[in-house]
Amino acid sequence: MRTRTIGDVTVSAVGLGAMPLSIEGRPDERQAVATIHAALEQGITLIDTADAYHQAGAHEVGHNEELIARALAGFHGDTSDVLVATKGGHLRPTEGAWAQNGDPAYLKEAAKASAKRLGVDAIGLYQFHRPDPAVPYADSIGALAELLDEGVIRMAGISNATVEQIREANTVLDNRLVSVQNQYSPAFRSSEVELALCDELGIAFLPWSPLGGITDAAELGAKHSVFAEIANARRVTPQVLTLAWELAKSELVIPIPGARRPQTIMNSATAPTIKLSADEIQRLDAP
Repeated sequence: MRTRTIGDVTVSAVGLGAMPLSIEGRPDERQAVATIHAALEQGITLIDTADAYHQAGAHEVGHNEELIARALAGFHGDTSDVLVATKGGHLRPTEGAWAQNGDPAYLKEAAKASAKRLGVDAIGLYQFHRPDPAVPYADSIGALAELLDEGVIRMAGISNATVEQIREANTVLDNRLVSVQNQYSPAFRSSEVELALCDELGIAFLPWSPLGGITDAAELGAKHSVFAEIANARRVTPQVLTLAWELAKSELVIPIPGARRPQTIMNSATAPTIKLSADEIQRLDAP
């Protein structure tokens, strides 16, 4: 597995998005743990989660974090180099609804609760999940700065952020912002400006839903013909080809494709071995 860097930590060039293992349609725990173990066996050392990754309703807050903790504890190999990135500030109070809470006091308590569920003294990477319109952005990010200073988290990041918010967060954090997690895929390219800024500032860019989302990933080739054409020529799946395209965008890009089955993440883990030509990248870059 090829590697990339988040802050001062070396991680696999492709991570595992663990959200599908806990939300609606999730597999049973045996299959979920097998999926995480398959990722680890392929050399994946970045696992993305959040306290909001659970079935709708507050009674399951942290389900995904606890699942990951159990899977890591039960793995047969060394997991000391695995970076678990979790997030706070986004909630699923009822079915079909999401809410934000960027209150600094709430974020600090949420981070401590996440650390407890993950079974760690300090969270490797903690990201502010989504801006809260009711709270000044600088105030929310200020909570991350305090968490860093208190040693509750080792590194700080943000998610669903604009260019202006990236700059503001990095200022509030005194240039300690290490990651930005935004939606990015062949179907959703509006985050290219944020990706470019991250590349300029040396901040890792973690595309979420890099294959277009849980429901659309299987149809990626049908919806984006050029990705299917190049994938067929290379005898890989359109999904793997897509991850390779994203990796070619910048050495700071680390896609985090989701998976519900071991084979899915095993397939995704092959993407870093593919080196695209300039002509292929130009064709894939075309709108």
